[in-house]
Amino acid sequence: MKKSLITGSLITVLVLSLAGIGLAQDIQQDYPYANPSRKLVTLPQHPQTYNVHTPSGNLAQWNGSFTDLTHVKRTFTMVGANPLNTNTTTTVPLFVIPVKMVFDANHGNHTFDPNVDEFQGQAVPVTTTIINSPLFQPNVDFVQGGTDLGQTQYIDAFQRGNAWHYVQHNNNYHVLLGTATVLPEQTFNCNFAGCAVGNEFGKTVGLVDINSFDNSVQTWLRQFASQITPDTFPIFLMYDTYMTSGGCCIGGYHSANGSQPAGQTYGVSSTIDQGSGVFSQDTAALSHEIGEWMDDPFVDNNVGCFDNSILEVGDPLVLDDHPYTVNGFTYHLQDLVFIGYFGAPKAVSVHSWLSFQNDEKNICPGQ
Repeated sequence: MKKSLITGSLITVLVLSLAGIGLAQDIQQDYPYANPSRKLVTLPQHPQTYNVHTPSGNLAQWNGSFTDLTHVKRTFTMVGANPLNTNTTTTVPLFVIPVKMVFDANHGNHTFDPNVDEFQGQAVPVTTTIINSPLFQPNVDFVQGGTDLGQTQYIDAFQRGNAWHYVQHNNNYHVLLGTATVLPEQTFNCNFAGCAVGNEFGKTVGLVDINSFDNSVQTWLRQFASQITPDTFPIFLMYDTYMTSGGCCIGGYHSANGSQPAGQTYGVSSTIDQGSGVFSQDTAALSHEIGEWMDDPFVDNNVGCFDNSILEVGDPLVLDDHPYTVNGFTYHLQDLVFIGYFGAPKAVSVHSWLSFQNDEKNICPGQ
């Protein structure tokens, strides 16, 4: 048997198929929201209700395990190849699906369109600005604590830092998102009780019930089933719109249709105009969701934390964004925790840090 990513434990060579598929519950909305919270969420696995295009491979994935500080063995699945015993690059095909949010006269009378609207000071649409970000382009050299993790995409740099004990010797190890294929923009007509336009964090934004929006996401996944297959990662991109579930504000989520290894993973993110104190501005929410997809693609990596029962690397640092300026535009990328935060040996990560920016100093509660 091979050693796992985590020193002293074992890696499972078979991918586990987990049950326990659930659906988010419908919530009645009450507008406006006087005290909005800031959150990014997951939705439990959905059943796979449509046939994927064949032949299609599964998402590139590997399984590992560690024994946490409570002496419980935790298994996990992550995107890519095993960084312990591979020295190659994994590239996951990427689809970006812009979503135009149209609020009718009875629900705010406003349209938010990432293919038309622009961030302040930009001469290109929001969708283009996002695709040009360090999330999708290798336009930043990430040097953390004096260690050069490479000029690469942000989440790849994070994942290299996550397993730096091994990756520093496997210099060609990367997990990248491929060149974005932008699919035809979809329109969401917000003309029902779960929709409104309001002012949140000083910005005029749309508000939409998360379950209603995800129902449309399922329709779009079926519509593009000949292109969006389990070996790809689709991202649905909204502009200046938050989702709600009993309150505002949800900036994004990720989920999967079906369980590992063959389920279809996907992500949803808003991108909000920049401003002091603004939640989910530019790439803040999107960096959170892609990072969590990378380390918990099927939303089933269980851990022993009181604040988070699954291995969601963005949740502990939701408001901790770091600026990176590229071609005159400053993107905000959220710090993400390493696997040591969940009770794995800290020595696996770069400098034995608990997060990419070294902002998290404490192991999760429960460890």
